[in-house]
Amino acid sequence: MNVVFAVKQYISKMIEDSGPGMKVLLMDKETTGIVSMVYTQSEILQKEVYLFERIDSQNREIMKHLKAICFLRPTKVLHKLINPNSCVSDFSNVISKSDVKSLAEADEQEVVAEVQEFYGDYIAVNPHLFSLNILGCCQGRNWDPAQLSRTTQGLTALLLSLKKCPMIRYQLSSEAAKRLAECVKQVITKEYELFEFRRTEVPPLLLILDRCDDAITPLLNQWTYQAMVHELLGINNNRIDLSRVPGISKDLREVVLSAENDEFYANNMYLNFAEIGSNIKNLMEDFQKKKPKEQQKLESIADMKAFVENYPQFKKMSGTVSKHVTVVGELSRLVSERNLLEVSEVEQELACQNDHSSALQNIKRLLQNPKVTEFDAARLVMLYALHYERHSSNSLPGLMMDLRNKGVSEKYRKLVSAVVEYGGKRVRGSDLFSPKDAVAITKQFLKGLKGVENVYTQHQPFLHETLDHLIKGRLKENLYPYLGPSTLRDRPQDIIVFVIGGATYEEALTVYNLNRTTPGVRIVLGGTTVHNTKSFLEEVLASGLHSRSKESSQVTSRSASRR
Repeated sequence: MNVVFAVKQYISKMIEDSGPGMKVLLMDKETTGIVSMVYTQSEILQKEVYLFERIDSQNREIMKHLKAICFLRPTKVLHKLINPNSCVSDFSNVISKSDVKSLAEADEQEVVAEVQEFYGDYIAVNPHLFSLNILGCCQGRNWDPAQLSRTTQGLTALLLSLKKCPMIRYQLSSEAAKRLAECVKQVITKEYELFEFRRTEVPPLLLILDRCDDAITPLLNQWTYQAMVHELLGINNNRIDLSRVPGISKDLREVVLSAENDEFYANNMYLNFAEIGSNIKNLMEDFQKKKPKEQQKLESIADMKAFVENYPQFKKMSGTVSKHVTVVGELSRLVSERNLLEVSEVEQELACQNDHSSALQNIKRLLQNPKVTEFDAARLVMLYALHYERHSSNSLPGLMMDLRNKGVSEKYRKLVSAVVEYGGKRVRGSDLFSPKDAVAITKQFLKGLKGVENVYTQHQPFLHETLDHLIKGRLKENLYPYLGPSTLRDRPQDIIVFVIGGATYEEALTVYNLNRTTPGVRIVLGGTTVHNTKSFLEEVLASGLHSRSKESSQVTSRSASRR
């Protein structure tokens, strides 16, 4: 189960099916992102596609000598599709008969030669990770209707592209998870002919979860390369904006990090920051060895030929080195400037341990540190509020006053209570902080005895425990019921996990490691988006739950001032 390969195959087949000759690829905003995640422009050029255009471009030139391949989402703007070119229309999802009819009616010049469905209706981020790039999918606890429709389409397209007709389980504590499960099931029932794949001995499983069940993971600083880049710089469809980096050169203002086309990134994306520093040094040393001598003499034709042959490879390596040195250098600068090593250590303590007095003391100490930004200060208080929400010695009012005294803006102070409203004890279907079963308690006890290898990466997302129980056949049906009467008798082998409200790169790392260490089990993770802390807080704001928590934040401020 490889989502990058699945989308790549679709695009390759789409181009091959259009026949030989020069082609133009017309895309909409979403399909442009879908294609750019799996193919570079130079790779597409090799397939005789010489022009890339947006379907909504206002000043598109008419080129009758080019064959048009239109790769679009099946939305209500189909009439824009018609071009005075010979045209093959490929849609990224199931297209209804009424849409085909309206397309035919709009095609007055009869240029549409063929209409096909290719189910690449999602962003393939890593081989085992996909996203729908939807931020703010719910209103309160319920779906935004338009986003429910888009999510259903994206998830069913994923199933079709992987050729899976799964059994479905969902998180019982989430009404949104149940609703999405029902919508996916309806599409599978309605389009049953599309889902008639070769039966496997153990049916695949789709597990639908809700971000509300673990609001801790997206609030933590990250220390593996891919996750850290997203947390501190932001990754948008493999692109990183470095324009705000002090003294950045013009050609490095935006860089692309893609494991498909960057060997160094592919080999290092899951390694921790200390290892990256060492590997960057090795990369630099290799580059120095291969660098052409400045006084290299090109005396013979053979010398010139060797130089020309090696130059593209050298140029590519030069680009890779300068890109990663710049990115890692900026990460180092931010870690130092924002005192993130110390901040992260306290975050990990809040997420993984239960020592209230130590945690409180450490937060208060960091809130006095001028290097700690208002963003990081608020994040620490959010983690405290989630963990010690019902602790007998809860000191949240005092911490809120400390935030105010530090000059933290009202926006961030209000977000503390909004995050608790979004993912607090009342909402969660699980207990994130104090394991109840004997096995988990023993594990925690042994971990305490041994200590941890790395204080910055001791946290494991709640998803790890959920998947571990699922793989071992111990995931409780009263918490994660099946949709419909059928249940799995055997342990699942092909698992698709979807997180409403967004997944994280830390969870993607968990899935990568489980795939690597669990023979016979293949897991793919997806979400409405892939979060860092900033986008997660935007998700919380978009849910509208902050307006309900406004009153409680005012109460908090008043009680704090009485202290």
